[in-house]
Amino acid sequence: MALDFTRRGFFGLGAGAATLALTKPALAAGPSRRALKFHNTHTGEVFGATYWADGAYVPEALTGIKKVLRDHRNGAEHDIDTRLLDLLVVLRGKLDTNSHFEVISGYRSPESNAKMHKVSGGVAKHSLHMQGEAIDIRVPGRDLAAVHKAALVLKGGGVGYYPASDFVHVDCGRVRHWQQGRDA
Repeated sequence: MALDFTRRGFFGLGAGAATLALTKPALAAGPSRRALKFHNTHTGEVFGATYWADGAYVPEALTGIKKVLRDHRNGAEHDIDTRLLDLLVVLRGKLDTNSHFEVISGYRSPESNAKMHKVSGGVAKHSLHMQGEAIDIRVPGRDLAAVHKAALVLKGGGVGYYPASDFVHVDCGRVRHWQQGRDA
C-alpha cells in the first residue's frame, strides 16, 4: 500500500490517528510509565512491574506477566497481548484505584480450554484466553458490579459479567458484552 502524501492524504492520516486515540484510550497519549500488579488466585503468586516505560514495552516485565498469567492447570505460558495490559491500566484508572488485579484466569491453553468447554457452557470454544487476549478478574476494594460497569464504559473489547462466579471477563477483542446465565 502506497502512502498518499497529498494534502488530502495527510489530513486523512491525521483523522485516522485521532479516531484511534478516541476509540482506544489505552493507546492515547498518557503517562510515561504503565505498571500493573497481579495476584493469581490459583497459584498465590504476586507480580507487579512497570511494563511500559520511555515509549517502549519492557521485555523483562512482559516475561514476568506471562509467567503469573500462565495456565495454572498445566503451567503452559503464552505472550499476553499488550493491548489487554493497556486496557487494564485504563480500567484501573476508571476505577480510581492502584490496587492489584486478582486473576481468576489469564492465559488458557487449548487443552485446558477444550476440557473446560466440555463441562461448562460458559467457556467459549474459541476463547480469547487461548491467544493471551483475555483475563478474568476481581479488583479488591471495588464492587464487582462497579468493575463490570467501568469495563463496559471503556468499550475496549469484550466484557463478561459473572456475579455468581465472582469475576468480570475483559478482553481486547471486538466490543461485545454478556452476562452469566444470559445469552450474549
